[in-house]
Amino acid sequence: MAVRTTWRDAILCGLTVAMVACAGPEPMLRSNAKLQLQGREASKLEVAACQHKAETAGLKPGTGNRSGNMASGAVIGLVGGAAVGASAGIIGGAGGVAIGAAAGGGLGLLIGLAGGAYKPLEPDPPYADAVVRCLIEKGYEVTGWQ
Repeated sequence: MAVRTTWRDAILCGLTVAMVACAGPEPMLRSNAKLQLQGREASKLEVAACQHKAETAGLKPGTGNRSGNMASGAVIGLVGGAAVGASAGIIGGAGGVAIGAAAGGGLGLLIGLAGGAYKPLEPDPPYADAVVRCLIEKGYEVTGWQ
């Protein structure tokens, strides 16, 4: 019974992280007079307005999202970890290969998920240019994307 609860909790946690990670890249604003005058909440609304303006013009933010990065990192980690684990398990025979592949694949999957979650997000250049231009026109300074 405890094992079923653990798996259910792990799956629920993974789905929650995936849903939160779906947010695309957002511009990082440098602290300047405009940002200090408007405050963080008002500046977030202006960022959203600039993003909406770019999307209305037909520009797409791109595929740079955390869930995509996590999925690709997980696949690479799973395959790489299974290969390394299987080769390390050769000493133990067929059983050692299977155990090594399973352990290496599981560890690689977790490392790939974590690495993909922290990979920098990059929007499509035309979209990023439009959003940055809009924010500069409003008096903000953009330092990058997160």
